[in-house]
Amino acid sequence: MKYFIKTFGCQQNHSDSERIESALYARGMTKARSYKTAEYIVINSCMVRESAENRVYGLVNNLKKLKMKNEKLKIIVTGCMVGLAFRDKTGKYLKKIRETMPEVDEFLPVEEIGFDNAPVRQDRVNALVPISNGCNNFCTFCIVPFTRGREISRPYQNIINECKNLKKRGYRTVTLLGQNVNSYGADLIYPASVIPNEVRDLKKDSSTPFRSARNDKRFNLNGKNVKPIYVKHLGRFRIPTLFSHLLEQVAKMGFEKVDFISSNPWDFSDELISVIARNKNITRTLHLPVQSGNDNVLKRMNRWYSASDYVALISKIKNEISNIKFTTDIIVGFCGETEKEFNNTVKLAKKVKFEKAYLAMYSPRFGTSATKVFKDDVPHSVKEKRWKILDELINKPHLVRYQSTNES
Repeated sequence: MKYFIKTFGCQQNHSDSERIESALYARGMTKARSYKTAEYIVINSCMVRESAENRVYGLVNNLKKLKMKNEKLKIIVTGCMVGLAFRDKTGKYLKKIRETMPEVDEFLPVEEIGFDNAPVRQDRVNALVPISNGCNNFCTFCIVPFTRGREISRPYQNIINECKNLKKRGYRTVTLLGQNVNSYGADLIYPASVIPNEVRDLKKDSSTPFRSARNDKRFNLNGKNVKPIYVKHLGRFRIPTLFSHLLEQVAKMGFEKVDFISSNPWDFSDELISVIARNKNITRTLHLPVQSGNDNVLKRMNRWYSASDYVALISKIKNEISNIKFTTDIIVGFCGETEKEFNNTVKLAKKVKFEKAYLAMYSPRFGTSATKVFKDDVPHSVKEKRWKILDELINKPHLVRYQSTNES
């Protein structure tokens, strides 16, 4: 049987598809050159934006004709859409996708794939290495905590062993993946029952086990007891993290470049900055999502920092690490965003001078707090106008510079 995998979305989804391909290969299947010659089509879905969700519906609709001609054809949908469907206790979303895509033979939760087989990597130079899955930060616009669930860290030694194996096989670069890599390891140090559902609940004067354990809790890494990193922010201590230790150990393996994505601004510790500064092979282009440059919008988004906090972090990193560049995520037209609030985002972008921005026009996502509390009241024409303004400001100048450099 020949298979074909179509992947939508982020690098984490592409990493998941590499493991899916490994599982299919282990079942004796062979890869088809296109979906037209396949008998088993896997669609790894994304739904971080409405447009991504619609592309999945469109593809399945286009496969109708193929299925009518070939009775053996199987269509399997996995990824974020299925993650949400199986976590939605009301059953509404699962019912919706079944009714919208009756041609689909199976809705497969990607967690069922596991890490039993080595991924079939598409890139022979850079390897994607997932270090965690899920997110505990419930930004009001974001569907990820509902599609992937609570944050779960991969065992530390498993990641180290995978990276060592990649180095032996000649891979020159690795990219460590997680919805929030900065908080990697919290669930390895403490059981899930101890870590608050929303890490914002962890206050400086809290009576949780974190308070008493902060100064004496240790974690064994290759026979060495290390102290987890706690980031103090806005008078609160965040959950402990082992990411700085992990990143440095991978960097010392001798890769030409070690990258990671994605980071939350409120978890970027001084220790992490120091690790990057002293290891020259760690990326000098950091992806640090800001989402908005206005404090009121950030509060509505449940982002745990102000615009000035973000700019201060950027300045601190620039002072410690030379030749550092920044990319970011920005949402325009979030619920209630006024022209003045948007202009604050423009001001922040001019101040930071991002290398690139992944821009999105806000779209309501099923089950998120924003859909329950706020109105999607910014007209599409306004969202489109604001998107173009930021694209012209941030992305176009770098595109022109890149093209002129290549031409010369």
